[in-house]
Amino acid sequence: MAVCGSRDFFCSWLKMCGIWALFGSDECLSVQCTSAMKIAHRGPDAFRFENVNGFTNCYFGFHRLAIVDQLYASQQTNPDLKTKFDFDYQTEVDGEVLLHLYDRFGIQKMASLLDGVFAFILLDTANRKVHLGRDTYGVRPLFKFLADNGFLAVCSEAKGLVEITHSMETATSIVPFLPGHFEVFDLKLNGKVQSVQLEQFHCCTREPEHALYNMVEGLSSDFGEETVKRNIRSLFENAVRKRLMAHRRIGCLLSGGLDSSLVAAILLKLSKEEKLPYSIQTFSIGSEDSPDVMAAKKVAAHIGSEHHEVQFTTEEGVKAVEEVIFHLETYDITTVRASVGMYLVMKYIREKTDSVVIFSGEGSDELTQGYLYFHKAPSAKAGAEESVRLLKELYLFDVLRADRTTAAHGLELRVPFLDHRFTAYYLSLPEEMRTPKDGVEKHLLRDSFKSLNLIPDEILWRRKEAFSDGMMSEKKSWYTYLQEHLDSVVNNSQMEKAKQTFPHNPPRTKEAYYYRQVFEKFFPGHAQWLPHYWMPRWISATDPSARTLSIYKPDKHQ
Repeated sequence: MAVCGSRDFFCSWLKMCGIWALFGSDECLSVQCTSAMKIAHRGPDAFRFENVNGFTNCYFGFHRLAIVDQLYASQQTNPDLKTKFDFDYQTEVDGEVLLHLYDRFGIQKMASLLDGVFAFILLDTANRKVHLGRDTYGVRPLFKFLADNGFLAVCSEAKGLVEITHSMETATSIVPFLPGHFEVFDLKLNGKVQSVQLEQFHCCTREPEHALYNMVEGLSSDFGEETVKRNIRSLFENAVRKRLMAHRRIGCLLSGGLDSSLVAAILLKLSKEEKLPYSIQTFSIGSEDSPDVMAAKKVAAHIGSEHHEVQFTTEEGVKAVEEVIFHLETYDITTVRASVGMYLVMKYIREKTDSVVIFSGEGSDELTQGYLYFHKAPSAKAGAEESVRLLKELYLFDVLRADRTTAAHGLELRVPFLDHRFTAYYLSLPEEMRTPKDGVEKHLLRDSFKSLNLIPDEILWRRKEAFSDGMMSEKKSWYTYLQEHLDSVVNNSQMEKAKQTFPHNPPRTKEAYYYRQVFEKFFPGHAQWLPHYWMPRWISATDPSARTLSIYKPDKHQ
């Protein structure tokens, strides 16, 4: 995140940090601004509060996580744009590029040219306009509420707005800002606003406009199998390379699955080419007999990373659930389960190491049809449509988990599988090419990296294992421990009344009931933030865990 201003513009820009703003509040500012501190974990390096001169009731608050320049910036963005358009930079702040792009091209093209993950609030003081925007997949969070009287409040996480709505006379809904969209508001003299434009600037199936200014060598447009595999390798390596910029140490989550192993291997390869002055640390978490921990150890030895194993105990996991739900702002079953392990490994990274920038493999399962239920897709077309649906809903599930568990400990997440160019190319391939083949999901991705010795073959062809499942032995999964513990926490009479107590997304199990109960304690009345639970399709399923599906088989390489 960075905040930058000029004579005509004021911009608050989020890459990993926290942003908060109010426009047109009639309440006591000293009380409301305490809400900005609810997201202090997102930017532990600095805090700034700004009252825009000459603008009534316009306030910005921001928490900064310094990644590139220790004094000015959090992470450089779009260096190609600076060169291409010959912008005259006045600062070292990464967000300054937004001001130049907006000044030259306007809000729609500005947003379209941003390559990366972001959320922004831009105030055009000359034309009295407020602009909000969020990256294509919603990797960076953004919430808002707009009251009937024109009072607008915006925050990286909903917890920074909840107490403000509680003090208002009329009920106002806090909603997540739609990924890949920007919104424009007219700003009145009293600070109140009126929404005048809400528009999508990019979707995952369309090549991004910034591709014109970031050339990748060797790409070919034909769909021959070898050409496609070569393009996949080039684009994915480019996705990792462009995310290397950091003055803070880079690390990588390594579950031992295909996705994190590919990220870690290419990260190690490129770090040596770029001559980074430190070794790359990799991190896994699980019980002693966890298949993920054993697989991650093999990968780390193969690629030569400085590997850390975090021991996971069910007692520690159960104890962390409530705190995890607070940070997540959701009660989705599989999201909570998977977030516990990720939250604890991020806690270890923050407390025991100096790695701050953390690479991870999120987005691959949605993009490359990696979930086991894709084997049951009725057609290649159905599988392709499901893949796009999952990508559009990532902000509700997997990247929500990854962002919040990382930001909770003041770390920055980087997800190369969700690179705009890589995802747009992969989705442009013929539908039949992207389906599971020979009983193996993500076959095309695996085949693209075959015979390179990048990762061990047994890992390259290792079957999909959900993170929340792979942390524990196949004899007894993490979700089983949770369900056994929560069986005595929620009673049968509560379950009988579950539909009446929670009419929206009523919980069907005691585990789900408990998560909802905790959520309502922190965020009462906001159950609509989750439109539906994450569940497999095309197969009879009562639980989101892959281990409960009839098609699940233990991996032969374990």
